[in-house]
Formats: sequence, structure tokens, C-alpha cells
Amino acid sequence: MDYVKLGQTGLDISRLCLGCMTFGDPDAGAHPWTLNEEASRPIFRHAVENGINFFDTANSYSAGTSERMVGKFLKEFTRRDETVVATKVYFPEGAAGGPWHPNRQGLSRKAIFTGIDASLQRLGLDHVDLYQIHRFDPTTPIEETMEALHDVVKAGKARYIGASSMYAWQFAKMQVVAVRHGWTRFVTMQNHLNLLYREEEREMVPLCEDEGVGMIPWSPLARGRLARPWETETGRSRTDAVIGRLYAKTEAADREVVEAVAKIAAARGTPMAQVALAWVAQKPVVSAPIVGASKTAQLDDALAALSVKLSAEEIAALEAPYVPHDLVI
Repeated sequence: MDYVKLGQTGLDISRLCLGCMTFGDPDAGAHPWTLNEEASRPIFRHAVENGINFFDTANSYSAGTSERMVGKFLKEFTRRDETVVATKVYFPEGAAGGPWHPNRQGLSRKAIFTGIDASLQRLGLDHVDLYQIHRFDPTTPIEETMEALHDVVKAGKARYIGASSMYAWQFAKMQVVAVRHGWTRFVTMQNHLNLLYREEEREMVPLCEDEGVGMIPWSPLARGRLARPWETETGRSRTDAVIGRLYAKTEAADREVVEAVAKIAAARGTPMAQVALAWVAQKPVVSAPIVGASKTAQLDDALAALSVKLSAEEIAALEAPYVPHDLVI
């Protein structure tokens, strides 16, 4: 495993981040495809044994049970001083998009302080390394959010802060507010970036590159669509409601992209997942793609992708079929 700095920080992370949305009680929240503790444990252990030291979860994943599992696995398989643990706040402890509850979601001072304490309790930790806002909150003053996050860092409950999917102008404005007041700035952006969704290349990617913000993209395989032939279905693809919201309107063009991935993978004699993930990992602004896995073999594909170096011609062929997509924030 190779290790890099997270953005412009001094923090060393593995070139892959294990996304822990896959781990959680399938009867909790809105993700029936998640893996219970028994099924999750060997995948987490396999990640640690192969040098992954960066783990990402969220308070909203499977009603908080993802954080509980991650905390348990961290104690079983790692040393705390060697690992980088990231979690998020914004959505309530139920699934993203669940029912609204006053003060239980968003980025108010109350929600952030309550969220970090609840996450730390579930994780069984006294701090996280990266505390991220899961979305932009248009109902709370930016000054309130940024000062609260700064206070979380100063209280020792988080080492760094990061953001997730939003408009580039929103991210820039939040950073400016932090600088103006001498508060902690975001060091990472966790955004949606893959061969089927490249809208971030228009504004967010150049902004992060210019500002030295490390990108840790979510869904680099488009929730598995880039990892298998177009017609192939899985349990997750049949039950994951988010897939339709992200990609349903561009299926014809997306199919051409998937077929381009399949063609290059066949020519190389490698799995499709390795080609698609290599495209994301080769971007200079990307610190570490976030990969989920429901099988150890999927994790092996992700690890192998780090050794795949795509040529300029291959990259051009992969990118050629792309059409603009509706923005998904």
C-alpha cells in the first residue's frame, strides 16, 4: 500500500479509503443491502491486513449502526494511533432523506455538538480524525456552522474538518468565512465523481486543486454500475433507490461509458472495476477514492486498481461517450 498526505495536511492516509456505508444492520435505516456484523468483519479485517488505514462512515448510515460496527472493528484489528477515522454530520441518525426532526439534522451549533458527541459514543473514541459536513445547510448561517466546527476541533474532538457534495460557490463561501474569522478550514471535499458523473470537473475539481483541498470521491464505481456488464443486476442494484436518482435520466449514454470500460478491461485482461477506479485515482487532486465492498474480492480489485496506469488514449476512450448530467447535490 502506498500512503499520501491528505490534501495539504501532514496526515498520512492509504491511497484507498474504505467506505463503511456497506456495514450496518440491514433492518435499520433505509439500506437493506448492508452487511451485518458477521459478514462485515472479514472485509474490514482484509482491508487492514492490506494496509488500508483510512475509514469513512457517517452518523446516518443504517441508523448509526455503521459507526458502532466500525468502532468495534477498529478495536479488534487496528491501533488507534495508526488509523484515520472519518465520519459525518447533517442527516439525522436515520437514513439520508428520512423524516425531518427539528434540531436532529442540519448544521446548527446544537446539531453539530450533539452529532459529534453521539458519533464518538457509537464509535467508542475520544476523537475522530476527520469530521465532515454531509451536505450544505441553507437554513443555518455559515458563520454559525464554521465556528461550531472550529470549536469541535479546538475541543479535541476532531483533528480536521471536511465537506461533502455541494455547489462550488457554497464551498468557497464557507472557506472564506473561516479564513475571515481565523477559524479552522476544510481540508477535504468528499464529492460525487466517476466516469458516469463528471459534473464536478466543471467547478469543484478546479477549486479544490487551486486551494489544495484533498478530494476523497464517493461512489467512484457509480454504485457498482462501472464494475460489471450493463445487463448484470445485483441485490443492491435492485433495492438501492439512490441509483435511479443519480443515473436514470442518462441511461443510454451511461451504457456507452460502461461498454467503453468493458472494452478496455477486456483488452488489458483486468476486471472492469480496476479500470474505472484507476480513472478516478489517477486524478492529481484525488487523495483517496472511497471504495465500498461487500466481498473481499471486490476489495482486492480496488487494491489492484492502484497499480493500473491508464494511457492518454485509454482515458480519451473512456471519457468520449460522456454527456452532461443533471447536477446532484
